[in-house]
Amino acid sequence: MYSFDLTDEQRMLTETVQRFASRNMRAVYRKAVDRGAIPDDVIATGWDLGLIPSAIPDQYGGFGALSAVTGALFAEELGWGDIATSLHLLAPSLVTTPLLLCGTDEQKAAYLPRFCDATFYPATAALIEPRIQFDPNELQTTATRDGDVYVLDGVKAFVPLADRADLLLVYAAQDGKTQAFLVDAPIAGLTIGAREKTMGFSALSLYRVTLRGVRVPASNRLGGEQGCQFGNLLNHTNVAMSALAVGQARAAYDYAREYAKEREAFGEPIASRQAIAFILANMAIEIDATRLMTWEAAWKLDQGRDATREAYLARMQADQMVMNVTDGAVQVLGGHGYVKEHPVEMWLRNGRGFGTLTGLAMI
Repeated sequence: MYSFDLTDEQRMLTETVQRFASRNMRAVYRKAVDRGAIPDDVIATGWDLGLIPSAIPDQYGGFGALSAVTGALFAEELGWGDIATSLHLLAPSLVTTPLLLCGTDEQKAAYLPRFCDATFYPATAALIEPRIQFDPNELQTTATRDGDVYVLDGVKAFVPLADRADLLLVYAAQDGKTQAFLVDAPIAGLTIGAREKTMGFSALSLYRVTLRGVRVPASNRLGGEQGCQFGNLLNHTNVAMSALAVGQARAAYDYAREYAKEREAFGEPIASRQAIAFILANMAIEIDATRLMTWEAAWKLDQGRDATREAYLARMQADQMVMNVTDGAVQVLGGHGYVKEHPVEMWLRNGRGFGTLTGLAMI
């Protein structure tokens, strides 16, 4: 039986993140898009919330434990605030979550304390490859054992914060299986290319990364000799991205609903028109359905059960839902939805990116 009653700690965390999203993220999100960068003070304030250290045990400098449900709760609130800022803030979790799930004791002791300092620690992961029909289970980036090192070769795309990351988790095929390798930057053979020019998430810096003969110690293979269970890592990623999509969609729905209640045509709010009311109702249904699917998958992950089916279905639903809902918001606003005075056009562009950032839309 599922129970979605929030604990006092989860409720307090969710309310805190909602205040940050409303006061800090919403205050700068449009300017951040225009500048192509997120203000440092917003990132610093977001880091002060301790979202990533709250998932790290105290023996490594944190003050909590990993929970997919808790992560989904605050990810939705962040996604409501602004997706680009959310992905920037959460980029270090692309390393910490795999470390917590699959890292050896030595790897956890060596790396996790870096994420528990008072200042933002720039770290990221490199998974996607720039090719048609990309499949995260069939990578072209390779890891070849050479004595006591692994040699990494390949090209990655859409790597967030690659230009400033001190630590990258690079996914590569080893004997046909997807494995992950901790790479301290800078390192010989790793080249950061030009910034990717994207349709959405414009304030988030994404880069192409090339690896040519990058040599990392064999001990930097995530999970050591046992390696990692990539499928479980992908499940956690799918849940987190689904929660962010719910937040983005909720933002569009909230805005469109309030607009429809205030905008009058022929002497009455357009919300009273059946065509508009049906659009808003369908948007709400899709959001609530996706949230429940996401929470179910997160709950199963926290129970230590196989959540592959639930996480995948939630992600597929979320990717389509966020497109439908943000497009619905543009429709509700009519011509105003197409101009930059209102944020719904930006949220529609952002919505298209959800299927891209882990490459699932390319499978």
